[in-house]
Amino acid sequence: MKSAVALSRAHTPRLPTRNADVSPLHRVDEAAHLGQYIPLHYHGQLLADDRRMSAFEEAIDKLVPEGAHVVELGAGTGVLSFFAAKRARKVTCVERLPNVAAAARRLLSANGVAHVVSVVEANADNFLPDEPVDVLICELLHAGLLREKQAEVIAGFKERHLAHFGVPVKQIIPEATILAAQPVFQPYDFHGYHAPVARFTEAGMIPCDTIEMGPPEVYVVADYRNDIPRSISVDGWVDADKDGVVNALRFITKNVVGIFPSEGRSADWHMQYMMLPLPNPVHVKAGDRVRVRFQYDTGGSIESLMSSLFAETMR
Repeated sequence: MKSAVALSRAHTPRLPTRNADVSPLHRVDEAAHLGQYIPLHYHGQLLADDRRMSAFEEAIDKLVPEGAHVVELGAGTGVLSFFAAKRARKVTCVERLPNVAAAARRLLSANGVAHVVSVVEANADNFLPDEPVDVLICELLHAGLLREKQAEVIAGFKERHLAHFGVPVKQIIPEATILAAQPVFQPYDFHGYHAPVARFTEAGMIPCDTIEMGPPEVYVVADYRNDIPRSISVDGWVDADKDGVVNALRFITKNVVGIFPSEGRSADWHMQYMMLPLPNPVHVKAGDRVRVRFQYDTGGSIESLMSSLFAETMR
């Protein structure tokens, strides 16, 4: 979003607190439904996502030093700890859900790395290891940095680590997340039933009924080594490059899992596109600018973002 970086909060609506400022239609019990609560049966999809697995395997192989101490927060089945164990001296694998932690212990042992990896059943929100960490791995990611507590967990861990050990974490995987929004026209008629609801599609695969009404615009670059945004407030614009109707925004999430300067490239993982309907579709002509406004807390609900969406044509 072109104006997001220079956004003036004096001219921007106050960011809603979780639930309190969200309309009743979009309200959810965030304590029960958000955060470190991915059930075991869902992890099969994560393990089968080759783009995700390949990006993390390469980044961990190239960025974890021999003999390092690695901590993985929100570890799930422990596969990223397994990758790290090939190079690390010690891996601390932190998982909150008891049954998922038990599965991680069993799987890591079956894969021959139990002598390197220790599974700790704990809350990543307040976990602190017994010695300084060389590499932090945290994959609590969702489209738009919503629902999962990636930003919150990493920021909290960095603060606790620096306060307790007096040194910062040297390496964080992934290294950054880039967020963009794109105007689209998305039909919401299903066998005669009109239902404008959130939709997800595989990154890079454009459904035949979706019309891209303009290019995507970046609105946040979250560099996990530096200050991490805990709330996002955007009042900017996207450009229309054809005549038609903009009735939704496509949210694009690119995770820069590892950066390899000597190779001039990075290992990236594009998450599913998230398309959210606008409350009021806007008619545009090629060359129009569409003012877009939205706000949400990182780790907040999709519903809180939907509740804040606003768009209007600027001519």
